[in-house]
Amino acid sequence: MATKRQSETAGHSDEQLLAALRRFIRSKGSEYLNDPNISSIGVGYKIVDGTATEQLAVQFTVDEKVEPEALKSLATDAIPDSIEVDGVAVPTDVIQRSYEPSFRVVAEPEPPLTKVRCDPIRPGISVSNVKGTAGTVGCIVYDKVDGTPLVLSNWHVLHGPDGMIGDTVVQPGPRDDNRIERNRLGVLNRSHLGIAGDCAVSTVEDRRFDDRVLGMDVVPAQLGEPELGDKVVKSGRTTGVTHGVVRRIDTIVKLRYGSAGVHNIGCFEIGPDPARPADHDEISGGGDSGSVWLFEADDETVTGVMAGLHFGGESENSPDEHALACLAQSVFEKLEITLRPPAPVEAVEAVRTGYDPNFLATRIDVPSVDTALRDDLVLIGGSEVVAYTHFSLALSKSRRFARWVAWNIDGSSLKKIDRVGIEFVKDPRIPAEFQTGNELYRDNRLDRGHIARRADLLWASLPEAHQANTDSFFYTNITPQMDDFNQSSKDGLWGQLEDAVFADVEVQDLRVTAFGGPVYHDDDRVYRRSRIPREYFKILAFVDGGDLKARAFLLTQALDQLEALELDEFRVFQVTVAELEERTGVRFGAELRKADTFTVPEGLEPRRALDTIADIQW
Repeated sequence: MATKRQSETAGHSDEQLLAALRRFIRSKGSEYLNDPNISSIGVGYKIVDGTATEQLAVQFTVDEKVEPEALKSLATDAIPDSIEVDGVAVPTDVIQRSYEPSFRVVAEPEPPLTKVRCDPIRPGISVSNVKGTAGTVGCIVYDKVDGTPLVLSNWHVLHGPDGMIGDTVVQPGPRDDNRIERNRLGVLNRSHLGIAGDCAVSTVEDRRFDDRVLGMDVVPAQLGEPELGDKVVKSGRTTGVTHGVVRRIDTIVKLRYGSAGVHNIGCFEIGPDPARPADHDEISGGGDSGSVWLFEADDETVTGVMAGLHFGGESENSPDEHALACLAQSVFEKLEITLRPPAPVEAVEAVRTGYDPNFLATRIDVPSVDTALRDDLVLIGGSEVVAYTHFSLALSKSRRFARWVAWNIDGSSLKKIDRVGIEFVKDPRIPAEFQTGNELYRDNRLDRGHIARRADLLWASLPEAHQANTDSFFYTNITPQMDDFNQSSKDGLWGQLEDAVFADVEVQDLRVTAFGGPVYHDDDRVYRRSRIPREYFKILAFVDGGDLKARAFLLTQALDQLEALELDEFRVFQVTVAELEERTGVRFGAELRKADTFTVPEGLEPRRALDTIADIQW
């Protein structure tokens, strides 16, 4: 501080003198730096014989300290012995010191492995619902029935208050990397929030996986039951590998999950292991949710036995450090998962149960046709209904295409399966003379278009989904469509209808039943001995708010100039089920007619086509 003599001489306190010096430096300091030999000016304690005193000084540094007679050669002026500041003669101090930028080249900081995109993925790294932030991949598990590999984490990580089954899951979570499309991992497959635990699983579709826990290289292989005093260890996205001791069991905690409300969760409590303290004494932190706690052996080696699924810790105001974990056995039972894939199931090719009329809460039977059309249907084993995996159809003898196709869509278990290596083929169960094959589609602009959309059929177990994928390529499910069928000015609206119902409607259980097919007219144009349909229909049925709803659509093609390879754009109209029955001769049943609440405009002007999905009256 300033000496007593300095302060008292001018009637200034120490604080007042310091404030005055700071004002002086800010207002006048730069003027002194115009001197080429002065490198800095500031306030400091005067140095005498190399030792700092308690006397405040205006301190100058110079590049070179010389005798007065040499100042002229440096083009510099002598610094006065003191400078008056607010009436106080403040001594100066001159130190030889020069400055230059100082830096060293360093590598750009690498984000931790837990927070970046990983391929293969591993337990211990960041993951989240696309609408969430970031949690932790607990471990790789398998569907108990079909062996589908899944990622285990928490409900509040993979689902959350704003989520729904079928949501995109990303790795890493959006908080760590918001490039959503690049980071897609799979979809939310199933979840639970309640006394059995805070838990959920996601599919693994766009990534490989390594089931060894990051930082431990141990594969969870068994489930265990925690007891008081057991030592456990986990690997989390935020705090990494930490060690703890089970200190409460048979515990139920009450937690608030935002807009999802308050829930009671069965769990056990873990405290820090004093023998192996964590950094900053934090055994868990935000973002560790979803980690698995594994038991440690007496010699402190990590076992492959899972104790529980981490889901919570102390609040910000709590003085106690602890973690909470769901019981592993309860979680696995509720989600119907296992740590080891079940034995391979037999191929399902011979088991084609076809369209399920009881797929929704209300039974919807397969369509029928008008009496005049019945003799035109192909029969297999006395039945006009041909069954495939997840869809059925009726085939017209005269047109050699389907009259109608009926299919079920389970949005909660859809799989992502490619079509590589699958050929379009005729169904060997049906006489070839009643099927149209590649002879129609070769060397022209006609595409082989699926009636029951391939992506709609890829659900249930993996073997079943693969079989549905193959079945979708039978020519019985194919009709001729122009190569820009879904690239018209309506932006492919026809192919978006099924996706739109999931996006725009609270579809109960994510289940939809669909019907589709060509609309035949006597004046349909003949091309290569086939009459080409110029219209198509589609009906989507679903349960919304407990009520069965049905929505019908018609797409028209203008094929007058097929040989010239020119085509008017396709137009999609929303119509009624009754209108489609009149147009097609196919009868869809009283349930669908009753469930269709679309109101036909009463004006005389032409019916408007749909411009976008937003125009649909769901």
